Amino acid sequence: MTKRNTQQRRHTILSKVNDQGEVSVEALAAEFETSEVTIRKDLTALEKSGLLLRRYGGAMALPQEIVAKSNDKRDSLRKMAIAKAAANLINDHNRIIIDSGRTTAAMIPELVNKQGLVVMTNAINIANRLLSLENEPTLLMTGGTWDPHSESFQGQVAEKVLRSYDFDQLFIGADGIDVARGTTTFNELVGLSQVMAESAREVIVMVESEKIGRKIPNLELSWAQVTTLITDDNLALELCQSIEKSGVTVVRATV
Repeated sequence: MTKRNTQQRRHTILSKVNDQGEVSVEALAAEFETSEVTIRKDLTALEKSGLLLRRYGGAMALPQEIVAKSNDKRDSLRKMAIAKAAANLINDHNRIIIDSGRTTAAMIPELVNKQGLVVMTNAINIANRLLSLENEPTLLMTGGTWDPHSESFQGQVAEKVLRSYDFDQLFIGADGIDVARGTTTFNELVGLSQVMAESAREVIVMVESEKIGRKIPNLELSWAQVTTLITDDNLALELCQSIEKSGVTVVRATV
């Protein structure tokens, strides 16, 4: 299979795991006529998305008790819909920033068919996911001081590194959305978010609809700094219209 069929291959692998209970790297490599290294990357990406469990030499389906008890299925579907809508805004050879966060991380598998990307991130988990992509985007890391709350690098070093580049787009999440003001966060360290926004020509906020209207004391980005808000189709039309009055394009991704 070609690189452009990676998503299809991973979808087929997941179906096989769920149908058979477990699969081996060797058998999958033979079936898809690709290398075992490629199959391991596929399994790693699927495990990081919470869709299966790796084991020595292959992978197995998630135990039914985990699937049955999970309350995050709808949440995952929202994230996937938002991630796909965000990836549709990215052109080949774009220079982008991906901030830390689960919603922004969900976009990584959607980048598999994008060619020539240059990606800056401040999150180790996002960097690892980018390295698993077969199209091998150029990866840049901010460096800086590790912040355990956001699980990302922050601080003056990270800000200095960002200021030395010019980016097409920033993809960033939020803990909450103040409809009147902009994005809000529990984290008092908002300096890096500000620099990220200043370094990019477009700022795309990725957030689930349940966070819209949630007011948190720390304003992160004002609406004047945001180009596009991508959320799910559960957002009420009146809230959508209120945000659009601030000059922000709102995309409601279909779940």
